[in-house]
Amino acid sequence: MNDKPLSLSEPPEGYTDWIANLKALIHSAQQRASQAVNRELVLLYWQIGSDILTRQANKGWGAKVIDRLAHDLRIAFPEMKGFSPRNLKYMRAFAEAWPDVQFVQGVLAQLPWYHQIALLDKLKMADDRLWYAQKAIDDNWSRNVLVMQIETRLREREGMAITNFEQRLPKPQSDLARESIKDPYRFDFLGLTHEAQEREVESALVQHVTRFLLELGAGFAFVGRQVPLNVGGDEFFIDLLFYHLKLRCYVVIELKADRFKPEHLGQLGFYLTAVDRQVKNEQDNPTLGLLLCKSKNKVVAEYALGDKTQPMGIAEYKLLESLPEPLQTNLPSIEQLEKELEGAEK
Repeated sequence: MNDKPLSLSEPPEGYTDWIANLKALIHSAQQRASQAVNRELVLLYWQIGSDILTRQANKGWGAKVIDRLAHDLRIAFPEMKGFSPRNLKYMRAFAEAWPDVQFVQGVLAQLPWYHQIALLDKLKMADDRLWYAQKAIDDNWSRNVLVMQIETRLREREGMAITNFEQRLPKPQSDLARESIKDPYRFDFLGLTHEAQEREVESALVQHVTRFLLELGAGFAFVGRQVPLNVGGDEFFIDLLFYHLKLRCYVVIELKADRFKPEHLGQLGFYLTAVDRQVKNEQDNPTLGLLLCKSKNKVVAEYALGDKTQPMGIAEYKLLESLPEPLQTNLPSIEQLEKELEGAEK
């Protein structure tokens, strides 16, 4: 038997593939374990909150019982965080907001606890909470992204652009394409004034491409800026080119730093034709066009799209716009809770 250790610089044949598979297996197991722990924690918090609600309603216990419960649970489980009075109030609110335990088990338990707190803190209506919860699950949002999407009123903007997708694309692609376009787009993060020109906006968007992609929504992949196209010996440049992974198509975005004009769609249509003929592959769906302008007349935009055979959408973009006041409850803020929980760990 040869006990000579293997040289680290010379792994045996097949070892590289094996270790790669093992890493993927371990990573997958870690994710499943983390998800299982989160699910059990969310269900535990729901049960505690439900018990508090039931006993307060049936036995007439007042608010002070939460302070007593927090004290006793901390003594019983000193190694566990999360039993502060504030977090217990969140558990009560969580159970009150979602009384159907089957729904909590099947859907909401996929989201971490701090996501649940964000939904409670920022939204009052059950249907709004459900919509954002499902989006957070589908698009794998962090809690910070979830809060940002709520504060910028994504639900009110998604699918609101003027398009001809329903007439020019087959279902279900037309529905997905329409849902992928919003109006208006918010570029507050650029720090530009309303007088900024197209190239300034375009350059700033590329410099902040991560935030830009987040504003565009799930599925968009950045391809390039000022992408050159040679047509009949003449050179043209696309402002911004993306590929949408869910729609399986290229998306041409043109910026106009003024009010929408019908002739803008002629240029956009030319770019769509060029991309379809020179860039897209056979398996790709027809290229989509999105015209972003400072403002538009809705009726004019609808008329302009009426005779266009290529799939296009028209939306506005806002460079500076004050954030709406967050919809607050009487519960403590996420930041206050985090600070308290961090303090409890020390």
